[in-house]
Amino acid sequence: MSMDLESKVDLEETSFDSSETYQPTEGEEFMNPRQLAYFRKKLVAWKDDILRESKETLEALQEESQNHPDIADRASSESDRALELRTRDRQRKLISKIDAALARVDDGSYGYCEVTGEPIGLARLDARPIATMSLEAQEKHERREKVYRDD
Repeated sequence: MSMDLESKVDLEETSFDSSETYQPTEGEEFMNPRQLAYFRKKLVAWKDDILRESKETLEALQEESQNHPDIADRASSESDRALELRTRDRQRKLISKIDAALARVDDGSYGYCEVTGEPIGLARLDARPIATMSLEAQEKHERREKVYRDD
């Protein structure tokens, strides 16, 4: 499912006006250039939002490096800081998944289940654009994971 250079250029040129309310539909050819452009735009916007929020968090943490005289205030501040850093770490990991999804858009494998090779539903991709498995494959994976998980 490799995408040739010409198709890649076409994909980059295929776009839609942001005021246009394009929504991929099941009646279209699956992962046509318009759908790929839609998901690329969605992934890039998501990544940009995460990076912007991370930058804002770093700026806020640098500004709030003050010592609180009250021990309760200090504990609350440290707890808030730890929570924010954990959230940012999760988002950092999410960025790598977004980058992987963008690479799949480029190589033509985006939208297809990595287990079965079948198309992932458009509704699932719209809700979770980094999805790599169809709903059925994901559920099977989670059931198997639950069986083998050590509690």
